[in-house]
Amino acid sequence: MRFDVFSLFPEVFQPYLEISILKRAIANGLIEVHTHNIRDWASDKHHTTDDTPYGGGGGMVMKPEPVFAAVEGVLGTPPDCPLIMLSPQGELFNQSIARELAGYDHLALLCGRYEGFDERIREHLASRVISIGDYVLTGGELPALIVMDAVARLRPGVLGDREATDDDSFSTDGLLEYPQWTKPAEFRGWSVPEVMQQGNLGEQLKWKRQQSLLRTLKWRPDLLERVDLSEKDHKFLRQHIEENNDIKEDDSLM
Repeated sequence: MRFDVFSLFPEVFQPYLEISILKRAIANGLIEVHTHNIRDWASDKHHTTDDTPYGGGGGMVMKPEPVFAAVEGVLGTPPDCPLIMLSPQGELFNQSIARELAGYDHLALLCGRYEGFDERIREHLASRVISIGDYVLTGGELPALIVMDAVARLRPGVLGDREATDDDSFSTDGLLEYPQWTKPAEFRGWSVPEVMQQGNLGEQLKWKRQQSLLRTLKWRPDLLERVDLSEKDHKFLRQHIEENNDIKEDDSLM
């Protein structure tokens, strides 16, 4: 999979791409990342990429000419792959969108700065506008890295074990992932739940499901409205809520 990233600060990306899983994926030819400095396509001697906004207001706005020139110079006219604009005004990024984007062999990411982009960039160049959350950063580079990381790890071979993503939070059923432990079985008097130390797979799967339901209820109850729960799930949650005045993990299941 190829990523083309357009930014005023492409040097931000290299340190992260030179460590861990993405470094290995690049070395193995599973993904490739090409960064492009938008300023290189500015036509004036000062390489200007921003200007004051029409109608007044604070800050500066990224000009359309260098952005169009950079994207079309690399990707063609029209761009030969989806161009994702990173902006707090976009649709909220989630695991479902990550899986959708992982289906492409080529993606481009456009990182803004200052007060954002000239609207013509969004209207006539970007394929999609994505936000990583309801807050504002100084630029789109960190959001681009987040999208790149979330998408790349879903590509075949990147993690080495494709099943490693199946139980991630939000991955399949929309619930938060159940808690996990490793050796030793006891640490500072805190023990791994007995059910997880035993070899009864059926009981372990049941326990994991219940813990996912409880964690989602406690930390992200909004997700439960969008998840397709079974009658058994509903019964378990109703019983838990009736037995507990506040929303918390059931200690009897720990």
